[in-house]
Amino acid sequence: MTLDTEFERVSLPLEDPFTIARGTQSEAENVIVRIADDAGMTGVGGAAPSAHYGETAATVEAVLPELLSVVEAVDDPHAIREIESGMAAAIGDNPAARAAVSIAVHDLAAKRLGVPLHRLWGLDPSTAPATSYTVGLDETERVREKAAAAVEAGYPVLKIKLGTDRDRELIDAVREAAPDARVRVDANEAWTPREAVEKTAWLADRDVEFVEQPVPAEDPEGLRFVHERSALPIAADESCVTLSDVPAIADRCDIANLKLMKTGGLPEARRMIAAARAHGLEVMCGCMIESNASIAAAAQLAPLLDYADIDGSLLLADDPYDGIALPNGEIRLADQDRAGTGARLASE
Repeated sequence: MTLDTEFERVSLPLEDPFTIARGTQSEAENVIVRIADDAGMTGVGGAAPSAHYGETAATVEAVLPELLSVVEAVDDPHAIREIESGMAAAIGDNPAARAAVSIAVHDLAAKRLGVPLHRLWGLDPSTAPATSYTVGLDETERVREKAAAAVEAGYPVLKIKLGTDRDRELIDAVREAAPDARVRVDANEAWTPREAVEKTAWLADRDVEFVEQPVPAEDPEGLRFVHERSALPIAADESCVTLSDVPAIADRCDIANLKLMKTGGLPEARRMIAAARAHGLEVMCGCMIESNASIAAAAQLAPLLDYADIDGSLLLADDPYDGIALPNGEIRLADQDRAGTGARLASE
């Protein structure tokens, strides 16, 4: 067998500028990886790097040749453990770059066996939770409009970005626009511990499900303070990056939020899910703003999750890849008619 590898950088415009407490973006820089065998099958993966975790599209491009040389040297997409350990030894960091290769390898391996990836893992697609739809920070009236539009489009679960001096006003606007929606909020590290505790009290009165990353990851004792006093469950995102973070956050939150772009690949994501379960935590899988080249892989993990937040491709103006159908936020793995992750060029 001979494996051919390639990658390309793509700029993906967003439908609307997307703002969180740390800043605004109007496009997403992704890097697409393709790994082809000599039978004409191609595995696809994507990197959606985040400068917050020290990666950019340029750093991804810089390390991909070395990562892909590992794949070419092993020359067997089914030798996943060997490839994953080889990549970790070659490039210890750069998780988004490693995730792109990991996804492409898994996609190709499952395609060669003719099964969707979740079937290869033996998962039950009927247990997949619905994904939330994210509404970024904006002027209050615009947030109201976006929440109403999301519900009208059929999304019953909303994730609202907070972290301003208008947080109460924003949530009230969302509740007026979407009184029956399930609502979660994400502060992206923007609050102080005491501020977070105070805000969870009135967020609970507005029937919010949980609060994600209320305080900076650099303040683990602040996270513990909030968790012990919060009126709502607490999810850890920026505080939960690698497998070793799971035991560290186990007594500081209720929900571990993993992302493929943080874990560095699918096997590590599954290990983090198992570790979170062993520590009595619920599990969510989130995403960056990503093409379906990687979102489709995150969807394959859905039967292992309590919560899903894999709407990254829904925020794009145009995605070159199709993935798993998400009508009304449902992750329709049971309807998947393609082997592998389900990602393919939209033009095919």
